[in-house]
Amino acid sequence: MKPTVRKVVAFVVHGGRLAVFRQDDEDSGLQVPAGTLRPGERPEHGALREAAEETGLPNLRVVTHLGRYHHDLSPLREEVQDRSVFLLALDGHPPERWDSAETHDGLLPPTPLHFYWVPLDDPELDELVAGQGTLLDKIPR
Repeated sequence: MKPTVRKVVAFVVHGGRLAVFRQDDEDSGLQVPAGTLRPGERPEHGALREAAEETGLPNLRVVTHLGRYHHDLSPLREEVQDRSVFLLALDGHPPERWDSAETHDGLLPPTPLHFYWVPLDDPELDELVAGQGTLLDKIPR
């Protein structure tokens, strides 16, 4: 039986657009902030932490919990992810494009992340990797 790992996905929305990123490695595809919950961490806190760490944006806040689902990562990894998805917003005027980095809690070298905004109705969002686009339709428009 595959292990189940608790994960969070953060849809950071501003002005009807979703914050997405690509890595230097073209094979990693289009992504949104996401990550593993720490022991004892509440999912909404994990989503806020992951989004702040990965985007580097200040003034993020949780708007609502959009839902929860399971995603089997086979054959990439032998695990099932139990994902809680949150809608986040931010105050202020974020840049149109910006670079950030995933620091991996200092356990690995940082991974450069290249962020930009995509309108919520843009077909590019169909490219979100590993089922990350699940529950995008729950975002109020």
